[in-house]
Amino acid sequence: MLTEAQKAEYDRIGAIVVPDVLSAAEVAELRAVTDGFVDRARQVTTHDAVYDLEDSHSPAQPRVRRIKAPHLHHDAYGKLVRHPGIVAVLQSLWGPDIRFDTAKLNLKSAGFGAAVEWHQDWAFYPHTNDDLAAVGVMMDDMELENGPLLIIPGSHREPMVYDHHGEDGRFCGAMDPGKREVDYTQAVPLTGKAGSITVHHVRAVHGSAPNTSNRDRRLLLFQFRAADAWPLLGFPEGIEAFDRLMVAGTPGLSPRLADVPVRLPLPPAEKQGSIYENQKGLKNRFFAAAAE
Repeated sequence: MLTEAQKAEYDRIGAIVVPDVLSAAEVAELRAVTDGFVDRARQVTTHDAVYDLEDSHSPAQPRVRRIKAPHLHHDAYGKLVRHPGIVAVLQSLWGPDIRFDTAKLNLKSAGFGAAVEWHQDWAFYPHTNDDLAAVGVMMDDMELENGPLLIIPGSHREPMVYDHHGEDGRFCGAMDPGKREVDYTQAVPLTGKAGSITVHHVRAVHGSAPNTSNRDRRLLLFQFRAADAWPLLGFPEGIEAFDRLMVAGTPGLSPRLADVPVRLPLPPAEKQGSIYENQKGLKNRFFAAAAE
């Protein structure tokens, strides 16, 4: 469970780092499983339902920047959806009823891991209230040099959703840094040891620089929400599938409606399914590319 000081920090900053949530054995298993996925990517030549590849990927040098929905592809990832330490942290913030959404594993390999431009997760999936967060499981030590998550403190409290649309009017999943809507110089890194978790609010402005160090940076991200937060874009698989995503407590039929700002991610991005590909449509970029 979180302390009162940790809850106050989350409320003030929009993100926290909680150390020692996973054991050394759990981290070692995640690393070994992930190494296997990367090695098998040698047989893949383009993005598919599992892999999002770096532009410089090749069979000789497999370079994976994301494993999509990893919880569906291996139990080492899947069992973390209901990890008691993670669930306890979320219940400290929202109460007993917690629902999962989805997961992704972002890999920033040493020397070339891709940046993620500034954005709010809320822009991708607005709900009836904003008790949503992404939980990041650190598979490696995260330091400033290897591209940790960067958060703009307090940005989750701003009374707006920033524009995440490109010049063509389509959703591109990134803010235009040229508009200077937030003070990027105030960004704070979410650093910590492997086995720690990060929790960042769905409306917190965040991004991450490329990995220019000689150390890997692999972050397993799980999207969670309070059970009474319902997606405004619906749940096409039906209410039964929606309720199967409960990880603690009980579901209900009464969404909680909060006075929160909403901007729908429409028209949808031309290249749905990859934040990296979507963000290529952004004219102005904040982060430089890593050297190949």
